[in-house]
Amino acid sequence: MNEKTQVKPEVLAPAGNLEVLRAAVDFGADAVYAGGKDFGMRSRAKNFSLDDFQAGLSYAHARGARVYATVNIVPDNDEIAPMNDYMAALADLGIDALIVSDIGVLMSARQVAPEVEIHISTQTGVMNFQAARALSELGATRVVLAREMSLSAIRELRAQTPEDLEIEAFVHGSMCMAFSGRCMLSKYLINRDANHGDCAQSCRWKYHVVEEKRPGQLFGIEEDSRGTYLFNSQDMNMIEHVDDLLDAGVSSLKIEGRAKGAYYSAAMSNAYKFAAEAWWEQRAAEVAHGLAPAPVELPQWVKDEPFKVTHREYSTGFYYPEAPARESLTRGSYISDWLWLATVTAYDAVSGRVTVMARNKIVPGTETEILAPERPPIRFTVPSEGIRDAAGRDILEINNPANEFSLPCPEPIPVGAMLRARA
Repeated sequence: MNEKTQVKPEVLAPAGNLEVLRAAVDFGADAVYAGGKDFGMRSRAKNFSLDDFQAGLSYAHARGARVYATVNIVPDNDEIAPMNDYMAALADLGIDALIVSDIGVLMSARQVAPEVEIHISTQTGVMNFQAARALSELGATRVVLAREMSLSAIRELRAQTPEDLEIEAFVHGSMCMAFSGRCMLSKYLINRDANHGDCAQSCRWKYHVVEEKRPGQLFGIEEDSRGTYLFNSQDMNMIEHVDDLLDAGVSSLKIEGRAKGAYYSAAMSNAYKFAAEAWWEQRAAEVAHGLAPAPVELPQWVKDEPFKVTHREYSTGFYYPEAPARESLTRGSYISDWLWLATVTAYDAVSGRVTVMARNKIVPGTETEILAPERPPIRFTVPSEGIRDAAGRDILEINNPANEFSLPCPEPIPVGAMLRARA
């Protein structure tokens, strides 16, 4: 570790609602970021009311975690006054940080929420140390870097900026085909403004070309005429390269996905927290023994976790210029190889039974995994006998989602753990 990386790194997870916030915190996230009903960049997520923020802050703070609010739209003139009132209300609740992208919003935040940290959104497009310095001088406490930066550029930015300016970088999730998410495609095609959080992900659609003298005749961009997902970017997966990012001076590892569910946020929080802790412990040991920093080796189960949530074809973003992110030409939909079956609501050590809230069908003999915080997944085969409904009646299988059931389980399972299986 160098003198600018002495602070323990943060794992920052997305939360589209209170259920997701609780799951992320329970599975190791040091902080979560969430949007309100207005002024955030994910209008299709359920998002938080002020009461939700109050409940989320209470839950997170009781467990040593923090909550950041996104107010990172590009505001119109008539949104300025209500946006300022909204930031003041969040400050009164005790929000830990406001994430902003507009310089006017930044300056207003300093006035209406003077005690609250200001984080600069990736939508601002910070690509160099000069921009980061200027934002720091204007009152920003953290910059969220543009996803287009390389590791070497991040190292230079870290070396040329004040030590108290935190650096946040994305490590996982969807990437935008436009620079720093500044896209007009959705607005142009169906009048859903991405810069107000209402992106239709038009870049994921299948496209053909039309030759000028043959109107109406569509040509697939690939030779087999199937068409192609021309603008469909790959997802980011940096789980095996967390050590490179932290060595470059990144303070916070950001997981994308405020429209994703509790299972996604829990699984990715768990994996990236393990990777961050492994880096921290190894670098501390190396410093203590005067050793040069070495690559951090992660167990295979951590490397596998990104493939057990919904995702598109993976890349390492633009961190490594020799292998930049590209478009995924063969499909625009998600890859979903694993299914979230249930969440544990209770475990009775006397009877050796686990109670779960079902989300999908569970049948005897299914080979499953139980995802629990801070440990490898637990392998568990659904027993052929002893499955009961909430009334204690024996049943053959679980086929009623959103209902509680119990089943024999010899190993104690913590409340909140998640049962999953191959789709």
